[in-house]
Amino acid sequence: MKSSRARSLKTLSLSVGFCILSFAGAQTSAMADEVVNGRGQPVDVEVMSYNIHHAEGIDGSLDVERIAKVIADSGADIIGLQEVDNHWSTRSDFQDQARLLAMRLGMFYEYAANLDLDPANSGEPRRQYGTAVLSKYPILDADNHSLAKIGTTEQRGLLEATINVKGNQLHFYNTHLALTTAERTLQIQEILNISGKSEGPKVIMGDLNALPESVEMVPLNEMYYDVFAGQPGDYTYPATNPTKRIDYIFTSDDIEIEKTEVIRSLASDHLPLTAELELDRDDPFHNGEE
Repeated sequence: MKSSRARSLKTLSLSVGFCILSFAGAQTSAMADEVVNGRGQPVDVEVMSYNIHHAEGIDGSLDVERIAKVIADSGADIIGLQEVDNHWSTRSDFQDQARLLAMRLGMFYEYAANLDLDPANSGEPRRQYGTAVLSKYPILDADNHSLAKIGTTEQRGLLEATINVKGNQLHFYNTHLALTTAERTLQIQEILNISGKSEGPKVIMGDLNALPESVEMVPLNEMYYDVFAGQPGDYTYPATNPTKRIDYIFTSDDIEIEKTEVIRSLASDHLPLTAELELDRDDPFHNGEE
């Protein structure tokens, strides 16, 4: 089931006083023009999947800046975040965490609320919890798709974004799946159906709450490539002494994998994972120049 767009496109850039720079809109226009005129370039892009646990670290401290530093130090260009609070509660000081991170990092962003509650007090922002995409490159379009649930379990979603990476349109999907096998089976099939509607390079990532050998992962592995396949020791959870991998980055077969890494950090209860990707040189928007 497809939900309405969670939030309109933001073009936030870091500057003195965290002002929105005027060139952001011009950059978006210029990058869109590259697509229209077929001037896309082959490009390496580094992506990250990171369950930030509402910016609460292993030490129990709330620290958005610590999450921002992990991302900045990684050099990631496009990041899929899970467990992101937006005015949710006192546990995160009612922060708009996606916006704070985007401003701190000078990135575009899109937020998707999978839980959306009335505010505690009239006139205050709605209390939301969900996922987000941060991007160095302009986000052309985004939608949040509500995924199947069984009974009264937590609502999950798939945040779909189309990102203009130097003229190459990258279809980017970020999710955080359910705790039960039955629900994940339904949700993975929905993700395959949704992603199958787009043409061109695709990246699917997130906290899937499933081990690589789980039966529900089979259809996903048949359609997309797990960039950490063949690296059984690259565990992501728990952060203190990781013993399993439940966080993933998948790509379509028109994307080449340059390198991958699981980053050691105690800023969350999950470890972030990154992959440097090369978008297909046969991309229809590529004119053959380096």
